[in-house]
Amino acid sequence: MNITYLSQERHNELQEELRLLRTEGRQAIAARLKHAKELGDLSENSEYQEAREEQTRLEQKIAQIEELLRNSSIIKKSASAATVRIGSKVKVRVNGETAVYSIVGSNEAVPDRGFISNESPIGRALLGKKVGDLVYAKVPKGEVAYQIMSID
Repeated sequence: MNITYLSQERHNELQEELRLLRTEGRQAIAARLKHAKELGDLSENSEYQEAREEQTRLEQKIAQIEELLRNSSIIKKSASAATVRIGSKVKVRVNGETAVYSIVGSNEAVPDRGFISNESPIGRALLGKKVGDLVYAKVPKGEVAYQIMSID
């Protein structure tokens, strides 16, 4: 079983999405199925078949979100940390430039905005390191050195 790390905000979003799927989503499908049944012969009723397929997709999505939430851990934010961990905001110097990365779970990674996964090469290299440490990560362009300047 893999644990998925989620921010409290993302966890709340998933819970709300799940609530909507279970209520409004299921109600909408039930209404479509009822309407399609009223049209007659179900064996040749494409509306009924489409509604059943949509129902299957909805139930799969509900199960997927339930599984994700069941196997998730909320990222705890602390005032300060001595080492980089999930939830840390890390300022690094790389190739003479300064970059800031937030270490998040893979479900929330948006590298273009500085949110990198704890499972990414850079995220894995930074985890557990301290201010002043020099770490190396293998990225598509080759091995890159990152000097940790601060951890929030």
